[in-house]
Formats: sequence, C-alpha cells, structure tokens
Amino acid sequence: MERWLGQVLEEDETDLEAWEMGLRDRMHRVGAVLLEQLLNGDGKGYEGSRSSCPQGHTAVFVEHRSKQVLTVLGLVEVRRAYYHCPTCQAGRIPRDEVLDIVGSSFSPGVRRMMSRVGSKESFQDGRQDLKELAGLEVTAKQVERVSEHLGQQAQSWQAPTCSLDGSGKVVKLKSIPKLYIAYDGTGVPVVSRETEGRAGKQSPQAKTREAKLGCIFTQTALDEQGQPVRDEGSTTYVGAIEPAEAFGQRIYTEAVRRGLEHAQRAIVLGDGAPWIWKIADLHFPQAIQIVDLYHARQHVAELAKPVLGSGWKPWAEARYRELDQGKVEALLGSLLRLQAPQPDLQTTIDKALHYFQTNADRMRYAQFRRQGLFVGSGVVEAGCKTIVGQRLKQSGMHWTVRGANAIIALRCLDLSNLWEDFWESRKIS
Repeated sequence: MERWLGQVLEEDETDLEAWEMGLRDRMHRVGAVLLEQLLNGDGKGYEGSRSSCPQGHTAVFVEHRSKQVLTVLGLVEVRRAYYHCPTCQAGRIPRDEVLDIVGSSFSPGVRRMMSRVGSKESFQDGRQDLKELAGLEVTAKQVERVSEHLGQQAQSWQAPTCSLDGSGKVVKLKSIPKLYIAYDGTGVPVVSRETEGRAGKQSPQAKTREAKLGCIFTQTALDEQGQPVRDEGSTTYVGAIEPAEAFGQRIYTEAVRRGLEHAQRAIVLGDGAPWIWKIADLHFPQAIQIVDLYHARQHVAELAKPVLGSGWKPWAEARYRELDQGKVEALLGSLLRLQAPQPDLQTTIDKALHYFQTNADRMRYAQFRRQGLFVGSGVVEAGCKTIVGQRLKQSGMHWTVRGANAIIALRCLDLSNLWEDFWESRKIS
C-alpha cells in the first residue's frame, strides 16, 4: 500500500478512476490477508482424533488439508482438518460445513453474487459485471453452475410439499378482505432433448416448454374512481416448468402461506384455459372465478375478423359492450346468429361458442365491478414477461428444464421480496 501511494504521489497527472480502482484492489488484498488469518486462527475445524460421520459412525482424523477459496476480497487459503470414516469409506471436513464451502471453491458471499447476476442477465454478461463491479474473476460456466445450484435450493425452499415462511410454518395473518390467485403459462425455448415426443403447434417437434407462473396478491381498498387497488408490496410469485397437477399444489401452497384460510374472499383470475379452472375447482372451490376481460375480448376479435372480414369491428365493439355489461347470454345469441361464409369457418364459430358458454359465469364483469373486484389478470401477465420473458427468452437461448426452473425460482424469490428470507434460511439449515 505504501509503495503504491508513493507511486501515485510521484505522478504528474490526476486520474481519479485509476486511483479509486487501484485503491480498491489493494484494499481487497489487505482484506484477503486479514480474512485468511481469521479463517486459520481458530482450530481449523479440528474436533480431536475422533469425530462422528453423518451416518453416526466414528471418523478418524487424518491430516490438515489446504483449499483455495475465492471470497469477495479475493483468493484465500483455508486450512481444514480432514477426517475419514472406515465404515463409510468417505471423508468429512467439518470446517467446510461450518464455512458453507462443501464441494465449492467459492465463498457464500461470492456464490450469492454469482446467483444474483445469473438470475438477472446472461451468464456471460454476469461474469463481466462481476469483474467490473466487484473485481471477481470467474467464468460464465461457473456463474451458470452456481446459479443453477442455488436455484435448485430455492426450489426446495419453496417446495409445495410444505407451507413455509422460511422456517416451515404457515404464516399467521389477520383477516384479509380479498386474496387474489392468478396464474398463466408462457413458452420457454429449450434444447431439443427436452421436447422429444412433443409435437409443436406448427412443426413435428415442439421447440418450447410451458412455464407456469402464479402470483398471489391482496386488495384492501378502492381508489377515488372506485377502481380496485392492489396492496403495495403484497405480490408474491411461484413458477416452474411442470405438469398442471404439480403446479396446482405449488400455487395452493403459496396461497395457504399467504393467508388463504384468513381471506374473507378469494378470487381466481385466469385466461380461460381449461387447466386453470381445473386447478381452481380442485384447490380453491370457494373462490370467485373470473376470466380476464382482455382475453375474452380477444376471443371476440379472433372470431370476428375471419368470419366478418373487413366489417368486423362494429360487430366486435357491440360484443365488447355486452361483455362489459356482463350480458353473456346476449353475446351468445349474437354468436348463434353468425353465418359462416365458408364451411371451415363454422368450426371457428363453434369453438368460440363453447368458450363463452363454458366461461359464462366467469364473465359477469358488471357484477364483479360492483363488488370492487379486479377483472384483469395483468399482474400475472406482467410477471410472465418480467420473470420468464426478460431472462429466459433472450435471442439464441435454449434451456434445459432443470436450468430454466432454477432461474425461475431465483427470479420469483427476488420479485416476491423473499430473497433475504431464503438466504437466511440457508444459514440456519
């Protein structure tokens, strides 16, 4: 440090950027030396000549072994006591367990940084940002592996087999006026082996897998215009590429964690896909079911354009008004009176009729609005774009299901403001 300061003072020109970066680098080096002394100054995990192995057998002390670990301050060398269990024929290093570096050459702080950047941007961009912002030299593949590993831990932490608040307990909440459960699906580009045997919409083999994303949020008040207002900071997300049955358990678990049993009213919002309402009927039988108004209007437009041609818009706008007023029977009557100009378009009309007949009670929008309820699923659709689209659908990306689910889990934690809870639970466990 003194030599560096001497060199700086001898320079003729002032270069603040060079000074601050140089000083940061040297302060990191000093910090790494101090950290290494701290790590190696308290017994190095020595538990005596004998120690227990995870299986309850007796492990024997063999020697002290060194390991280089990249920390946020730089590389340090850690000395640790190594034990061997003759029964299991396996080694154990208690110090690695305490320091949370089992099977890793990265410290917890570095792994946290790597998973954060890996969940937000491409692994290559994350590698560059770590070098620029933190002075850490890692590879893109290392960012990927650490992000995937921690993402899998996040999945386990959010596992639908248990209702948790970070400690395995259901969150106890006061009565909630309105609890919304909204979920949707969006395609994720995957490697070809992940779609073997799956037909695509326009090709023999699918190129994507559907990621299902759900969100829970609450509503307490209306604004000055009488429109519902989502409670600030109340939205949490869960998601994964998985069958509808598994996702149903996942979203139900999150709803319970968020206080489903304490909600005065529960409302399920969706786009009308059959799997959405199957989950609602199974897990939320008492909830009010509402088809997103935008999707209902979209179905009207998709029917009107091919059947009515250039004059479709006035007819569609009349149907929009019927939807707004909750007059689904009137809309159905209008559909029944449509004449298909071509035989193949009758199938289009029949599909639309089935859609509106099946979802009629979910489209009483005037009634829902009088009750001060949301009639749109914009929250979860925005979540699909932010959590899945912005990270997993960048140009040229193709994911494994395992890798995609890991990143989805990390991003769900981040947008749900649960990252710190997850990270602290790792220390406890």
